[in-house]
Amino acid sequence: MRLVHSIASWIMKKRLHSIELFMQYPEEVQGDVLEQLIQRATQTSWGETYDYSSLKGRDDFARRVPLQDYKSLEPWITRMMEGERHALWPGKTKWFAQSSGTSGGPRKFIPVSKESLENCHFKGGKDMLALYLANHSESSLFEGKNLIVGGSAQVHEINPNAYYGDLSSIIIRNFPFWAQFRQAARESLTLLPDWETKLQQITERVCKEDVTMLSGVPSWNVVLLRRVLDYSGAKTIAEVWPNLELYVWGGMSLGIYKEQFERLLGKPINYLQTYNASEGFFGIQDRFSQGIDDMLLMLDYGIYYEFIPETSWTDEQPKTLVIHEVALNKGYELVISTNGGLWRYRTGDVVQFTSLSPFRIKVTGRTSYSINLVGEELMESHVQKVLPRVCDKYNAEIEEYTMGPSTQVRQGVARHEWLIEWNRSPLDLKGFTRDLDEGLMQVNCDYAAKRYNGLVLEELHITSLQQGHFYRWLSQEGRLGGQVKVPRMRGDRSILDSVLTSQEL
Repeated sequence: MRLVHSIASWIMKKRLHSIELFMQYPEEVQGDVLEQLIQRATQTSWGETYDYSSLKGRDDFARRVPLQDYKSLEPWITRMMEGERHALWPGKTKWFAQSSGTSGGPRKFIPVSKESLENCHFKGGKDMLALYLANHSESSLFEGKNLIVGGSAQVHEINPNAYYGDLSSIIIRNFPFWAQFRQAARESLTLLPDWETKLQQITERVCKEDVTMLSGVPSWNVVLLRRVLDYSGAKTIAEVWPNLELYVWGGMSLGIYKEQFERLLGKPINYLQTYNASEGFFGIQDRFSQGIDDMLLMLDYGIYYEFIPETSWTDEQPKTLVIHEVALNKGYELVISTNGGLWRYRTGDVVQFTSLSPFRIKVTGRTSYSINLVGEELMESHVQKVLPRVCDKYNAEIEEYTMGPSTQVRQGVARHEWLIEWNRSPLDLKGFTRDLDEGLMQVNCDYAAKRYNGLVLEELHITSLQQGHFYRWLSQEGRLGGQVKVPRMRGDRSILDSVLTSQEL
């Protein structure tokens, strides 16, 4: 296995030169990406509609092609799913990633072309390993196996030549041989449709493997680690997988789960964040110093990036910025044009730039993940800054949570309602609530202004739920699976009411 590790490490590190090139010449690389995308799509139905053959550069592209969301692209994607050739992207598209972003949202089917699989998702996986090995020369990662906790959905047939499923299931079905060889759980297990059955069988299988890398959404990995400990009888994961050295995560904040991981693992390991969505592989953590959690924006994956400033999100056709026009520490909605056939697509993801040379980002939330009842403009990023700190102060540990507007308020006064499932509840819930509220005031001046004397916005309210409640809710919703995330905040009560109603069942 040492020989395999040495060969794999050498292959991965060869990619570093290309990464260095786009870090040095980001504007030029992005210009080339856009030109190549336009050239490839000139003879598609979409390209003919917007006369791609006559497009002249970035400004002309932004002026000619309107911004899109899923609703506006859905008729085109439906045509692709029905087998039409050359609709949004040349040829036929075989794979479609089913995504709702959050449980309870409308289903989306994101086209995954051969180019986006090979030159985006798989390229991102190789670059992730290359960047990790470049920072950890002593690694023995390839001497063991990788365990992926992916989605619960099978790949389903749309027609004889097209399929849909979670992105993770599509990637697993198309793994190159070298990636299949490294999997701790065979494909037939990872693609089982029933989540409980899959979790049980994977647990029984992987306890016997030498797992060196674990990857997936934090909330579901915590569930798996607990199952492994229960099945094996071990006190910590270090007893089961003594050579585990890396956890690759993404899709949500690690903040409230970090302490649980450290306790379950029983030994220190490395953590690597990626930004890999159904629409594309966008970012990889390339620095591993304590406290650093931003990601390098990957500029040569066949994805052309634009950015909508926070002040323009609600405009009908907001003006976008390109890579060299962004500023540090500002909120931008990510807009992408991809080698999968998405054109000027508004992802709804909000990013901030932490570095402009090279371009590094943090994902701070979603445009829909905000509450603005009375002008408080509370964003998911505000909560992520405060909540782990308050949990640490009160020795509390959260399993899951969501929040939204409360109905139990005085006339003319609003309030935020939190539903929290605790692994370890705070002894002083009133103090926890007070400090959480005060912390949000410190990081958000609009929230602080509306909270002044409780005249417009009352102190937030926390309702504690029984352990396992969110898991049961997801099960009732038919949404168990490694890619499903509980929405953290919503501007209406749809999620709150659904969760609370499930408590009564």
